[in-house]
Formats: sequence, structure tokens, C-alpha cells
Amino acid sequence: MMSPITDIGPLQLALCLLFTIIAGAASMAHGLGLGRDLFIGTVRTFAQLFLMGYVLKFVFRLDMAAPVIGLFLIMVGAATHIIRGRVGQKDISVVLPTFAAMFISYFAMSVMVTGVIVGADPWWKPQYFIPLAGMIVGNAMTAVAISLERLFSDLKAHRNEVEMRLALGATPAEASRRFVADAIRAGMIPSINSLMGVGIVFLPGMMTGQILAGADPMVSIRYQIMVMLMLVASVALGSVIVVRLVRNRCFGKAQELLVR
Repeated sequence: MMSPITDIGPLQLALCLLFTIIAGAASMAHGLGLGRDLFIGTVRTFAQLFLMGYVLKFVFRLDMAAPVIGLFLIMVGAATHIIRGRVGQKDISVVLPTFAAMFISYFAMSVMVTGVIVGADPWWKPQYFIPLAGMIVGNAMTAVAISLERLFSDLKAHRNEVEMRLALGATPAEASRRFVADAIRAGMIPSINSLMGVGIVFLPGMMTGQILAGADPMVSIRYQIMVMLMLVASVALGSVIVVRLVRNRCFGKAQELLVR
């Protein structure tokens, strides 16, 4: 039997602020202008994670489906809000298609993972559904933000090419096909790189957490393989659906390009 996990007290947690100070010093030394974002991000990390800890304790005690699904809705809504803030293009609304696509596809995927693959009974068991769904939404959030930013930047950079294709009779889908493919590829590359390096370059979060908690490393490995494949699928699904839905909003009724 492996020893139980060692607790981290308030003093040890405060010492971790040195890591943020190091990052801030690097930003100041090179004039990156990231000091404010680092400070806000650190404060939000403490606040959000402690808040989530109390929420999870409450949801675990209730052991009901409604709070679990409600928490999933909040997670998807927060991810959509962050994506909206990270995408530079403000003229095209991305909130509704992003939220709808992420909620429907990732809810179905989370149910399949917890209820079918893991075999949790019931499928919404909080100890399984919330962490796994959170991994899906969190990784997809980054991928979707990268994909949308790439789509908008390419459409702006190649505006003349797109409009020329439209003038020659191409449909919006035909005129933007190359840029849609490039955007989806950009969102998927980080997950594919993770597949290449997992187990050799780094040990991922779920596996590390289970090992620290005293689980058998072979059990942790099987869980991590499931998570890695699950994340690749979720990133691909989210990038494809959201980019295609948003691409349709980039063109008006007269098939004119609306991206400015």
C-alpha cells in the first residue's frame, strides 16, 4: 500500500506565490506587460478553486442529478464567456453557437465516459462526472478559442482572396474552406502534441493526482489513457462544430464577408 497523500498547509500554499513572482519578474524584465494578467489570474485561481471546493463538498453531500447538471451548465457558460473574451473579433457573435455546441456535445460525451466507459452508477455520480466533464470543457475551451482566433485572423488577412472567390460565384463555405481547415487544425495540434509526449515528457494531471492519492499506478495509467483519448475527441468535436457554426455567421444574407 502506498502512503496517503501529504497535506499542503496555508504556509506551503503561500510559498507557491514565489512561482508567480518569478513569472512576473520575467514579464517585467522583457517588457511583456503580463504583470496585471498574472496578478488577476493568481487571485482568480485562489478564489475560484476554493469556491469550487466548497461547492463540490455541497454537491457530493446532496448526491442528486440536478445540482451536477447545473454545475455543468455553469462550467460551460464560464468557458463560453472566457472564449468570447479571448477572441479579438467583436463584430461576430460567437456566444450562442459556442455555448450550444459545447453543452450538447460535451454533455453527451461526459455521460458516455462516466456511464459507459467508467461504469459509474448512476452516470451522474458527482465524484466521476464533474472532474471528467471539467477536463473535457477545460481543454476544449482552449482549443475552441485558438480555432476561432485563427479563423478570424485568416479571414481578415485574406479578405481580398475571400471576396474575389465570392465575386467569382463561390459559396461562403467554398470561399472559406481553407481557412476553416487551418483553424480546426490549429485548435487540435496542442492535444495531438500531448498524445505524443504523454508518459515520456510529462505525467498528466489525472494520473499524477491518483498516484499522489495512493492509487495503483497501473489503474492510474488506464484512467489517463481514457482521458487522453477523450480529450482529443472533445477538442476535435468542439473545434469542428463551433468553427463551422461561427463561419456561417461571418457572412451576411447577400453572402458578403462581415469580418472587419
